[in-house]
Amino acid sequence: MTMATISAKDEAPVFYQLDEHPHAEGSSTMLGFWLYLMSDCLIFAILFATYGVLGANYAAGPAPKDLFDLSLVAVNTAMLLFSSITYGFAMLAMVKGRVAQVQAWLLVTGLFGLAFIGIELYEFAHMIHEGATPQRSAFLSSFFALVGTHGLHVSFGIVWLVTLMVQVARYGLIAANQRRLMCLSMFWHFLDVIWIGVFTFVYLMGMLR
Repeated sequence: MTMATISAKDEAPVFYQLDEHPHAEGSSTMLGFWLYLMSDCLIFAILFATYGVLGANYAAGPAPKDLFDLSLVAVNTAMLLFSSITYGFAMLAMVKGRVAQVQAWLLVTGLFGLAFIGIELYEFAHMIHEGATPQRSAFLSSFFALVGTHGLHVSFGIVWLVTLMVQVARYGLIAANQRRLMCLSMFWHFLDVIWIGVFTFVYLMGMLR
């Protein structure tokens, strides 16, 4: 270790280290991703707050009871929750170094994610067919903004997942790919938590209004 001393008149010597600390590989990646997740939390907090303010303004249009099919939404919720479980199995396989199992569980996770997006698009199409478009009322504008933003995140997550499957197939479970899988895991579980909030705050509470 290289040390230097700075002496000043009537002052105690100051010691400082000239050599740089060693940093764990990938530590900046994880820190940066946590910062991104916090920024995403702020985005969804704003969308939830917007829905909380505007969600009861129907402008003589359809209300949640007229539009929501809780049984369909429950199936959609199950798809996303199952995808979180299967991603957890993929991470367990990653720890054991089993590439084939990781790929298989990622594929199942992606299929559950696609099912979630498909059901959500069907719900949107049905609502729009019934005349419940985003510009119909403040309630619908805030609903489509919140649920649609979450759906875009899930779609992005699926693209990311497919990209990682290609990377793992090509390079194996190298340290960089393990970090990427860990980041996607945090992102995917984060979306599950957000959806539980959407299901409770938008759908369940909406049916009680």
